[in-house]
Amino acid sequence: RSGLGNPSSCRLSRTESELRCRVPGGRLCSDRGRCECGVCICQVTESGKYYGPLCECHDWVCETYDGKICAGHGKCDCGKCKCDEGWYGEACQYPTTCNLTRRKSNEMCKNSQDIICSGAGTCQCGRCKCANSEGNGLVYGKFCECDDRECIDDETEEICTGHGKCYCGNCYCEAGWHGDKCEFQCDITPWEIKKRCTSPDGKICSNRGTCVCGECTCHDVDPTGDWGDIHGDTCECDERNCKAVYDRYSDDFCSG
Repeated sequence: RSGLGNPSSCRLSRTESELRCRVPGGRLCSDRGRCECGVCICQVTESGKYYGPLCECHDWVCETYDGKICAGHGKCDCGKCKCDEGWYGEACQYPTTCNLTRRKSNEMCKNSQDIICSGAGTCQCGRCKCANSEGNGLVYGKFCECDDRECIDDETEEICTGHGKCYCGNCYCEAGWHGDKCEFQCDITPWEIKKRCTSPDGKICSNRGTCVCGECTCHDVDPTGDWGDIHGDTCECDERNCKAVYDRYSDDFCSG
């Protein structure tokens, strides 16, 4: 440790130094810090803090339930919930003693379609326990309504093909990628994509659509395709601004 902070005086070889800093799986300092003479110096790149011998701890990755870290019944310790007495579960969401009747418990576990735990879990004392037989936590939500397995690409077996993030079964792609699972790469630069989607008033798709590879997909305010459509290359035309008045001279309604 005498060489800490002064790499030139470190008595360890680079290979030996990095070996001490690697976590199982090969990542150096958990990808959250730098290695100096076999010791990880953790970096803070977002809210919260990284700590631990290999920067493996991060207090902002604990499980949440109903919007609360550790369900409000525990404390986050190195990324895992330590539950208060009388509570258990990954997010401390289950009471050890249940005072609810089975009927009342099931009622509390029903989603908006009156399905218990969305058919993707079991009800335990009014709280859903989602089915994650593989232990990957891809099924989650208060009513197990989110299934991130929908984001796994069949060919690569990666979530969002490794080019996006999955939230509640939907992929949100990185710049330059698109598709239901971010499987397609745009053949133009991000700068050109933005340029093509920018409307005359300087907004992306006029704030009425989404930009995919330089083309705007306008929000469909009228799925029937009749009166009320938003259209145009940059979604600049909004028929909702027109008055639905029949023009007997043009034999049509106001358009644009």
